[in-house]
Amino acid sequence: MRVPLSWLREYVDLPATETGRDVQAKLIEVGLEVETVEQLGAGLKGPLVVGKVLTIEELEGFKKPIRFCTVDVGTANGTGEPQEIVCGARNFAVGDKVVVVLPGAVLPGDFAIAARKTYGKTSHGMICSGDELGMGDDGSGGIIVLPPEHEAGTDAIELLELVDEVLDIAVTPDRGYALSMRGVARETAIAYGLPLRDPALLDVPAPNSFGYPVKIADPIGCDRFTARTVTGLQPEARSPIWLQRRLQKVGMRPISLAVDITNYVMMELGQPLHAYDRSRVQGTIGVRRAEQGEKFTTLDGTKRVLDAGDLVITDDRGPIGLAGVMGGANTEIADSATDPETGQVRGTTEVVVEAAHFDAISIARTARRHKLASEASKRFERGVDPLAAAAAAQRTVDLLVLLAGGSAEAGVTEVIAPTAPRTITMPAEHPDRVAGVAYGRETVVRRLQEVGCDVYGQDDLTVTVPSWRPDLAEPNDLAEEVIRLEGYENLPSTLPKPPAGRGLTERQRLHRRVGRALAGAGYVESLSYPFIGEGVFDQLGLEADDPNRRVVKLVNPLSDEEPALRTTLLPGLLSALRRNDGRGSHDLALFETGLVFLPQDELKIAGRLPVDRRPTDEEIASLTAALPVQPRHAAVVLAGAREQAGWWGKGRPADWADAVEAARTIAREAGVELIVDQGQYGPWHPGRCAELKVVVEGEIVSVGHAGELHPRVVKALGVPARTCAMELDLDALELAREGALRAPRISTFPVATQDVALVVDKEVPAAVVEYYLRGGAGELLESIRLFDVFEGEQIGEGKKSLAYALRFRAADRTLTVDEASAARDAAVAAAAERTGAVLRGA
Repeated sequence: MRVPLSWLREYVDLPATETGRDVQAKLIEVGLEVETVEQLGAGLKGPLVVGKVLTIEELEGFKKPIRFCTVDVGTANGTGEPQEIVCGARNFAVGDKVVVVLPGAVLPGDFAIAARKTYGKTSHGMICSGDELGMGDDGSGGIIVLPPEHEAGTDAIELLELVDEVLDIAVTPDRGYALSMRGVARETAIAYGLPLRDPALLDVPAPNSFGYPVKIADPIGCDRFTARTVTGLQPEARSPIWLQRRLQKVGMRPISLAVDITNYVMMELGQPLHAYDRSRVQGTIGVRRAEQGEKFTTLDGTKRVLDAGDLVITDDRGPIGLAGVMGGANTEIADSATDPETGQVRGTTEVVVEAAHFDAISIARTARRHKLASEASKRFERGVDPLAAAAAAQRTVDLLVLLAGGSAEAGVTEVIAPTAPRTITMPAEHPDRVAGVAYGRETVVRRLQEVGCDVYGQDDLTVTVPSWRPDLAEPNDLAEEVIRLEGYENLPSTLPKPPAGRGLTERQRLHRRVGRALAGAGYVESLSYPFIGEGVFDQLGLEADDPNRRVVKLVNPLSDEEPALRTTLLPGLLSALRRNDGRGSHDLALFETGLVFLPQDELKIAGRLPVDRRPTDEEIASLTAALPVQPRHAAVVLAGAREQAGWWGKGRPADWADAVEAARTIAREAGVELIVDQGQYGPWHPGRCAELKVVVEGEIVSVGHAGELHPRVVKALGVPARTCAMELDLDALELAREGALRAPRISTFPVATQDVALVVDKEVPAAVVEYYLRGGAGELLESIRLFDVFEGEQIGEGKKSLAYALRFRAADRTLTVDEASAARDAAVAAAAERTGAVLRGA
């Protein structure tokens, strides 16, 4: 909402020294979002005067039409002689009054005016258009042509009100009353503690039976309809300059007098209006719901197919207006036109003025359905004062009589659906409890009365809400009014004190450690939307019965192409990798930790939780049980070089081992021993895929996979060749933890090293053998490392030899050879029992 300061002063006697910035600060204090204060005419310097065109000479021989004019500017040029000016505009003639800027003046944008030679003539100034003066579009398409009554030499800066300040207010959806000068003036009066001259306080005649006939078929959609008729309008009457300038300042383009007046009253009082050409309306005006598929052409010339939910204004022929949104072309106010033979001006001479109140939800749905947002619909869907309709109609009639020479007919039509004032009961101390400030009853009552409420009662207040505030519906709304008017800046600022001993949970700390560890390993975090399309599973090469294909679908997805919640993090990460690779970043290592969503085996419908009390534990548990399972996963993707080449070496590309090492990094942060086994699953290359396992309550459980992606998946997803990836279940990893993490043990006693070589079947993973060696060796084992794998005739067909280095150390003594050997033998025995391993050479 754009609010000219000069117009605002008509309703509130602001101090003469108050600037737009001062008013902005005051309005912000009471809760209005004043975004900017525009300085109209900033840098403008005269002389800028009214001129009368005396002669026009058409200059020939140029690519575009050029005219050499002489203009009477009175004594503004110091000589009284006609001013010679070159101009290319064509929308004026000899005798017209125009706006002339003389040499020495400066126009907005620091455009200095001086006499200069152009097109073979010397131009002493310029004839101005609205755009050149910063006025905006006046609909003329050229220079400004003024009414003939203004004398040559008159100061045009004052005449056109070129210097002003305009406040641009971002009106929130619950403050629809502020979409009018009346509403902003009320807030300004409250902010300054000054009286308000309410423009809606007019003498309105009572409704009678002589008014234009109106029939309301849908009183819920339209609960109030006022109709007034004005006859004898002068078609040649134009909007006066002050009216045009006020419309331009609020961001509207002048069109014609009747239309400009309805727009002016809408901006003044906040009540949208519409004027129908009475000669084009046939029969009774009605309000009803449209018939499904009914067709209707709006003022913008678009033929629209109506929906059964649309509210329409009708006459005996059918729709003549889309209620609360836009009028129809079939009853449009006719533009004035001069008959070339008789010189008579023809146009609309009789109008029916409509001021109605429509259902906000209905208007909002219609505007969105037809993609037809208008100034009227914007106000109706935010809430219009229903009691302002009669005053707005009277104000429109008064202006039409005053400016267009019309006569107001005595008939007044007002159809009203009976409604009762809205009342709210509130304890007087309720705002105190909400704000934590002791306002007291007197302050609460005073502030509520300032916004227009009627307040009765002592300890319990009965508040009658003003008609222009549909957003006030409960005690908290009233408390908000008191708090904002008393000043949000006056609320005490108290930081909450958390109970001692509470911080991040162990699970939260684990997630943060994992992120820091991966970032420290050279990975960059990438956050993806949790939405996927089911086609991505085909690109990943998942089997038809793969559990990850079972997804939770959204009823109202952001994109129809991605209607499901993700069951894996890889699609989002690989999409980010592909996008960055396409933009020239070829060496990539990305990671993400986030939730995946797995549907319940049995579909459950969540119940609606109460809002008037805290839900019970059973209600919360019922809601939680209806949600999908949401484990947290961690995933990485790699492509390009893992180590850059330089003076230190040749570097190396990322490979499947880096993906496995990322999994080990995460496992170390969780304090879990990761078992890396050969695997085969979905998007990974069968020969370069590791299955990641952990032990949970004595059972080996798979928690993810790592390795190089299959070439078919790489091609389908458009990612670089040899891209590697890893994904594991962090929640399952957390279950494998055994107590708190143990810090590394440092011993001053020497280490005892024992090497063992075990022969096992080729299918037995080295990680499994290592796991059982570690378990059998006991507490003396400090570390274990696989240092050799051998296959050959000496071992036997289908066999392989795994050589491990076992390091033993005690914290309190030097180990003897017998102790180290006993621990080694126990480790070998455990591996032999569970994997069939045999000591090589035994």
